[in-house]
Amino acid sequence: MPKPLVIVESPAKARTIAGFLGKDFVVESSVGHIRDLPQGAEQIPEEFKGTPAARLAVNVESHFEPIYVVPPNKKKVVSALKAALKNASELYLATDEDREGEAIAWHVLEVLKPKVPVKRMVFHEITPQAIQEAIANSRELDMQLVEAQEGRRILDRLVGYELSPVLWRKIGRGARSAGRVQSVATRLVVDRERARIRFRAADYWDLDAQFDAHGATFGATLFSIDGKRLASGKDFDADTGQLTSDVVALSEAGARELQGRLDGAAFSVASVESSDWKQSPQPPFITSTLQQEAGRKLRFGSAKAMAVAQRLYERGFITYMRTDSTNLSEQAVTAARSQIRELFGDAYVPTEPRSYRRKVKNAQEAHEAIRPAGESIRTPDAVRAELDPDEQKLYELVWMRTIACQMADARGKRVSVRLAAQSTSGEDVRFGASGRTIEFPGYLRAYVEGADDPDAELEDRETVLPPLVEGDAAACRDLTANGHTTQPPARYTEASLVKELESRGIGRPSTYASVIQTIQDRGYAWKKGSALVPSWAAFATIGLLEQHFTNLVDYDFTARMEEDLDVIARGEAGSEKWLHGFYYGNGTPGLAELVGDERVAEIDARAINTLPVGVDENGAEIVVRVGQYGPYLQRGEDRASLPPDIVPDELDVPLALEILERQQEDGRELGADPETGLTIVARAGRFGPYVQLGEMPDPSDKKAPKPKTASLFKTMSLEHITLDEALQLLALPRVVGADPEGNEITAQNGRYGPYIKKGTDSRSIETEEQIFTITLEQAEVLFAQPKRRGRQTKPPLADLGPHPESQAPVRVLEGRFGPYVTDGAINASLPRGMDPEAITMDEALGLLRARAEKIAENGGKPVKKAKKTAKKAPKKAAKKATKKTAKKTAAKKTAAKKVPPKTTTASSDDADSGDEPF
Repeated sequence: MPKPLVIVESPAKARTIAGFLGKDFVVESSVGHIRDLPQGAEQIPEEFKGTPAARLAVNVESHFEPIYVVPPNKKKVVSALKAALKNASELYLATDEDREGEAIAWHVLEVLKPKVPVKRMVFHEITPQAIQEAIANSRELDMQLVEAQEGRRILDRLVGYELSPVLWRKIGRGARSAGRVQSVATRLVVDRERARIRFRAADYWDLDAQFDAHGATFGATLFSIDGKRLASGKDFDADTGQLTSDVVALSEAGARELQGRLDGAAFSVASVESSDWKQSPQPPFITSTLQQEAGRKLRFGSAKAMAVAQRLYERGFITYMRTDSTNLSEQAVTAARSQIRELFGDAYVPTEPRSYRRKVKNAQEAHEAIRPAGESIRTPDAVRAELDPDEQKLYELVWMRTIACQMADARGKRVSVRLAAQSTSGEDVRFGASGRTIEFPGYLRAYVEGADDPDAELEDRETVLPPLVEGDAAACRDLTANGHTTQPPARYTEASLVKELESRGIGRPSTYASVIQTIQDRGYAWKKGSALVPSWAAFATIGLLEQHFTNLVDYDFTARMEEDLDVIARGEAGSEKWLHGFYYGNGTPGLAELVGDERVAEIDARAINTLPVGVDENGAEIVVRVGQYGPYLQRGEDRASLPPDIVPDELDVPLALEILERQQEDGRELGADPETGLTIVARAGRFGPYVQLGEMPDPSDKKAPKPKTASLFKTMSLEHITLDEALQLLALPRVVGADPEGNEITAQNGRYGPYIKKGTDSRSIETEEQIFTITLEQAEVLFAQPKRRGRQTKPPLADLGPHPESQAPVRVLEGRFGPYVTDGAINASLPRGMDPEAITMDEALGLLRARAEKIAENGGKPVKKAKKTAKKAPKKAAKKATKKTAKKTAAKKTAAKKVPPKTTTASSDDADSGDEPF
């Protein structure tokens, strides 16, 4: 008998809901998206190959129509859903109740094409009551939410696929991808590190005193001298270290002298100010505040916090964890107030329930706050046996915040005291002390919110002062001079970065975890403790984007884009017009123009990848260069790789000189030779970089053998050569084998390049790497061929490996008109500015496909440029003109090429949207 089919996006969610609905329903999972934009050229449907839409999988010339495909890893899922639908009486789409969930439901509908009634059911918690209510109150699919999500997805694809190739060409392997939100998040991290680099520390001193009064001891700090406030850290400019306020700044000598002048001084209470204070609890959790508190209190990264919350939601322990709303249902408020009364007493329950409502720009995404699920609120002890340790911690955090938000205010008194004295030189000196008492703890019994600055949490503690009144004498028992140094702005942690992104309106809180994870996975930031440190590649990438794609990393511009998506979700605007303005421009250049060849050709790759450090004592500039194999220091001809643990704000001129000098003098120690135990060192020599086995003998010992050395291959770098590579080089020449006559064949490097040798006979081989890979059979084939004389074929600039389809070798060669990539059948010129030695297999295949498509469009004939007719010129002049024309033609050909999209997920900024990339 046909049964209703319920489709959710998560297997865990499906199991929980199936348990509630019983045998009368069939519950299946889509396992996330079942359809998406293609993640590579091989996924483009045949009917679109060779069309303008194939490059981006978006037809920018026809209403920005996307090309959707079912990824290979989702075909089994689709087949299972279709099979389940055949026996269904009706279809319930029960994906999450946000834009992403609405889009998943729409894609399911588009792929399955059901002939039975379709209903959209939504719920914010997975409990039996919530599921039954959702079935009873189903609605239609919200196509406005779908359109907003589709517009976001298309825009992210345009940014990722158009901008990432520019980064590959100008920054190389250090730049993995660009994205609408990830690039802005990276800029925040880079900007904070820049502020730390600019920071100039300032020293200031004060006096701390211990006083006795009314039988109690309390502390106080110097506040003012002759009516002028004493300087504190906030009075100094972070960039210059200079004072910005009219205050008294004490040096160490000044503080100690004042300490002496106050020795034996009589102190009395000059003033006492008392006031009542009241503190209300914070609202219940939303997505961003949950991530922040989980980071501060539990040391969970944003991704971990969301993953644990997802598990709790899917198993029915908390409500939906992707929400911008601080609203609680009436049922939840009643349950919380009842539990507060039971646990703490009537005094802790406010007269009226607390209401937390914030203005959410997209009302359709304004659901309930994150709280324990169910009609009654289960305590952490009640669910402990069902949860793993991480789930227990996060559930307890959600429970405490939910309970606290409905509790009474904390109340108390705050006292501020000033103590006065005269120094021996007549100075009017004032010390300040403050106290705080908690008369009624209120919500503090259940929960105290964390802070990014741990010292800020001390404000919630009691500090008790004796009952002082004006005129009371206070005996100074101890007086100490203390020095302080201003501190640079703190690096972002995941929690503080989430807070900053939300405060600026950049991105959606539901995507922050994946964005922060993405910038770490792609090498733009790494963690030092809990702090996010930007890589040197991040500096180069953000520098390029700021100079040439300003809007894309502008904080206000990015926030406005998020508002535009909310407007589309509310049905107040359409996504096509929005996308058209972004891509083609709307009073300012659009993305298409910004990534055009003429604009990109203006980008100076060397300048972008050069970051100044300073100058040495001789005026020589020291810079960091972001190279193909990693960052390195350069001063003139001197180079040294940067140790990976050097963070940008620590690299100054003295440290840079130390690194350069250490590598020049000592070389780079790679390790010990397993056979001899001798140390292997990589050094820069007169004739190029080399590796050396053992130390040089004493110059006075003429008979001592010199250590074995070997030059590095052209593809190797002094900064990045490994011990294994050095051992291979020192083991040369390599014995390949022996021919049938027993003649030994060796492979080695020589003055004119790599070759194989048999007795006195030799043959050149194409690359230095082949010295280690050439087989005996390949060597015999070469010796069977006649020896070539005269000019030799240039070795490949890069050998990328076998073609995934034809298995033919894909190589980058130097041609008459510049470097080109070939698979033996198709040749494709490299676009201007692309490093031939840094090109990847995916980029090479993209160039070859584009070239093959052009040839196919030309009827299978090579594509030639139309010839220009010109007047006959004298022979000499004609020769000269021909050469000049050839050069111009080659240059134009190269400039006209456009780098195709990389056929891997790295070129798409899927993480910006929060959906999982296929």
